[in-house]
Amino acid sequence: MAIKLVTTAAQLRTESARLLTEKQGSSQGLVPTMGALHEGHARLARTAVEQNDVVVASIFVNPLQFGEAVDLDRYPRTLEADMELLDAEGVDLVFAPSVEEVYPGGEPLVRVTAGRLAEKWEGASRPGHFDGALTVVAKLLHYGFPGAGLSGGGAFVTGAGAGLPAYRAYFGQKDAQQLTLVRRMVADLNFPVEIVAVPTVRSADGLALSSRNRFLSGEEREAALVLSRALRLLEERANAHEPLDLESAQSLVESQPLVGLDYFDVVDPDTLEPLAENCKETPFRGEGLAIIAAKVGPVRLIDNVPLNS
Repeated sequence: MAIKLVTTAAQLRTESARLLTEKQGSSQGLVPTMGALHEGHARLARTAVEQNDVVVASIFVNPLQFGEAVDLDRYPRTLEADMELLDAEGVDLVFAPSVEEVYPGGEPLVRVTAGRLAEKWEGASRPGHFDGALTVVAKLLHYGFPGAGLSGGGAFVTGAGAGLPAYRAYFGQKDAQQLTLVRRMVADLNFPVEIVAVPTVRSADGLALSSRNRFLSGEEREAALVLSRALRLLEERANAHEPLDLESAQSLVESQPLVGLDYFDVVDPDTLEPLAENCKETPFRGEGLAIIAAKVGPVRLIDNVPLNS
């Protein structure tokens, strides 16, 4: 394998600086993940490799994002397979730190607060989830900064000045609320990084790829297809500038007995606020994001489709 594994921030700084120097690189990409990688992550990595001279993928199961210890313990750890997938896509470095490396003093006393954008949708069902997600993303963005280690004995560089490599981080559109929050954090707190959104990858039958899909039985997986069918129904109506008639699409989901709907709505992609056009009679002509979350058997799934984007 050409790919290299590093487990500390110091190693990451040293190795990324070495690669940038060797390649005379002008850009570095970061692909943050929690492992258990699939084709959706492969597309993130592939996009990053196409757009950057050096690419780092992080694999870290972040305990701050899990409400219950049992969910944290259950999350699959597949480092060897993950590295093979990333190596095949041309990623240079895998940063797989321990919990002690990321949180050396235990759980951090100071965290990033996601604010009101995180109080609804996924945030309503998973209190504190996005605070934990943004806290670790902030740390990972710092770790992956390409200027660090190029000069000054590996000291962290706090700004993207003249001559420093371009810096991009890659996130999947499937986690739409997280993507919105990361973009807001980067903009509001002036992180010197470009956030690149990569479209959702789906299986041939339309199901959005997720590490959680492996926990579905055959019958549950078949039932889960109703989520993407309902989203496609709204997409078709939006493309035709017809009324979205969200209620009929919701009824389609609720007709599947193995699916317990959490939420289903059309929102502004930047503010996550429900759109006024989301009604039976008004033709849909603006841009929006159809979002859905449901439990299929014991497994919670999320999905979304951009409308008229």
